[in-house]
Amino acid sequence: MFVTATGVGIDEMGYAMSRLEIESELFDGGNTVHEAGSSTRPGKPFPKVDDEISQLTNLRSGPNDRLHQLVPGKQQLPVSPVRMLAGREGNYSGKGRFSSADRCHMLSRYLPVNGPWLVDQTTSRAYVSQFSADGSLFVAGFQGSNIRIYNVDRGWKVQKNILAKSLRWTVTDTSLSPDQRYLVYTSMSPVVHIVNVGSSTTESLANVTEIHEGLDLSSNDRRYSFGIFSVKFSTDGRELVAGSSDDSIYVYDLEANKLSLRIMAHTADVNTVTFADESGNLIYSGSDDNLCKVWDRRCFVAKDKPAGVLVGHLEGITFLDSRGDGRYFISNGKDQTIKLWDIRKMSSDASCNLGYRNFEWDYRWMDYPPQARDLKHPSDGSVATYKGHSVLRTLIRCYFSPEYSTGQKYIYTGSHDSRVYIYDVVTGAQVAVLKHHTSPVRDCSWHPHYPVLVSSSWDGDVVKWEFPGKGEALVLANERRVRRQYYD
Repeated sequence: MFVTATGVGIDEMGYAMSRLEIESELFDGGNTVHEAGSSTRPGKPFPKVDDEISQLTNLRSGPNDRLHQLVPGKQQLPVSPVRMLAGREGNYSGKGRFSSADRCHMLSRYLPVNGPWLVDQTTSRAYVSQFSADGSLFVAGFQGSNIRIYNVDRGWKVQKNILAKSLRWTVTDTSLSPDQRYLVYTSMSPVVHIVNVGSSTTESLANVTEIHEGLDLSSNDRRYSFGIFSVKFSTDGRELVAGSSDDSIYVYDLEANKLSLRIMAHTADVNTVTFADESGNLIYSGSDDNLCKVWDRRCFVAKDKPAGVLVGHLEGITFLDSRGDGRYFISNGKDQTIKLWDIRKMSSDASCNLGYRNFEWDYRWMDYPPQARDLKHPSDGSVATYKGHSVLRTLIRCYFSPEYSTGQKYIYTGSHDSRVYIYDVVTGAQVAVLKHHTSPVRDCSWHPHYPVLVSSSWDGDVVKWEFPGKGEALVLANERRVRRQYYD
């Protein structure tokens, strides 16, 4: 059994290939890519992505250059596992083992595209679904007031079934604390509810079997109500950041048990917020005013004034995901695009964002106008734009793929057309399109360590995609495999 840099056996992780596959890769130079869908981006060629993000991505997911010196032959990417193993045996790195980039180069080739296998099936729309930071838990929130926490390590058994309190419309967001002891959930209400995940009670009925403490973000001097679209724990678990329908960002201090900051951040709904990195000093926000903004809590120049604005989307922002480096993030937009941003290119002026729509359109019930699909903002400051998926009816989410197994080489997203799309960050290629659902896929989540991706949809299905391994787990999964006709 081969062993990776972290001491985990490749066979155990489900990446071992048959002898036939290994031999075929030895002869074809390692070009085999396991995917489900088009491997090329339709339409116009993808413009060259920023050199720096290309280099950073390649450093995280590319093999050492010395590999070609020790293993002769045609030099092309991706390098086959046989070449990688031969290079390791030849000690090309000088350390006698794979580096983290070597590991990502091998593992990122095996995308979670096989399946799907059923995790859960309900009569209620699934709105949010996410793995915990270590991948041991999976959280799914449904419109019918239920939030389910599955124990991934115990065969996806329901560890906690939460019946939400004072739900308005739907569960709009959830977030697990870093220590995985607490979960917060939100709806179209100014109150964030917090649940003790670590308690022994499986059925968590709000204020009947368990207390769901309410953290009220509204102040006494304001008598109107608002809803919360997005909520996130800080990395240290001491704060929550939330985006709301009253155009504001809220920061709640959990240790002091009080609201510590309110920012009148945008001129429309703040659909998405997130901390930029582990420091908690930088906050990214996205709004229906088409803008992404950066907020630096260390140096507020003036009240409600951002550190910078990022202009480029032609319609509202539905979701943001940070690369975790305090520099790059991605945004999903109602203009049917994902954009990659470098905050060093942010502007101090948002006035150039106004006045570029010359048609009436509402994403909640209309298709995106064909005449708008090829439009580009004249002041677009994004690093790259990714197209192919659709963002309609709901706040569809997008993410970077995991750093551990892919080096954040990919971007993946749900879509209104009932599919999951996976893009290559550098080339923009659609490397996989996953087809199963019959309604919009609002959320999806890639396991932080293994080639497993879970998608959740308005059709009520929560399903698992994976690169299959060997043994009992795959047999059990096959027994429960979803038997549904795919469609084109």
